[in-house]
Amino acid sequence: PKSMMLRFHSQTAGSTLTAQQPDNNIARVTMQALAAVLGGTQSLHTNSMDEALGLPTESAATIALRTQQIIAHESHVPWTADPLGGAPYIESLTAELKQKALQYLKRIEDLGGALKCIEAGWVQKEIQDAAYRFQKALEAKEELVVGVNQFVGSNEDEPEVLKVNRAVQASQIRRLKKFKKNRNKKVVASKIEALTSAAELKKNLMPYILESVENKVTLGEISDSLRKVYGLYKENITL
Repeated sequence: PKSMMLRFHSQTAGSTLTAQQPDNNIARVTMQALAAVLGGTQSLHTNSMDEALGLPTESAATIALRTQQIIAHESHVPWTADPLGGAPYIESLTAELKQKALQYLKRIEDLGGALKCIEAGWVQKEIQDAAYRFQKALEAKEELVVGVNQFVGSNEDEPEVLKVNRAVQASQIRRLKKFKKNRNKKVVASKIEALTSAAELKKNLMPYILESVENKVTLGEISDSLRKVYGLYKENITL
């Protein structure tokens, strides 16, 4: 029974965040987070309102956290397992989404499966085409985005942007050198070799990756060993 439970994580849509009037993103993230909770998500990530500009500032990250906490502790929505209670409109949208998803999966299957679609550039083209259609709708004002193509202010203040201190880079390099100095080099080399060999033999890599990490092999070293076998992925872009 435990293995049959539906567990899922939700993240608010970073693609909907705007660099213009970034404070508006707080409202967008709140609506999306509430929708996820109404849908029964067990795990939730809320984007910071300034992520269209760069890494989140501490204040923006705090607002993203407080958004979750307000929904969890003030809205009372989580008090009910299914707050919408099978509302006809929601049920119709769910049925429509399911039907379209199944059609899309059938289309991918007919084209030879997900891997072949990615290798042929079909998936990337679908994403490009969707972005192009949205941009055209935005420019034609068929799609309205507050602060971008509607309700645009004339004198807007420059938003605060996180600036990372370059001293952090030097500190991290020192930390990494110290980490590598205090480990067993022979064990590390043997684990990297075992991982590379497993990749060449097309074995399940997870046990080898876990063993590598447990023996202080770094993420970069693990990635380098796999790159030797698989090479670098090159995206197939089609127009």
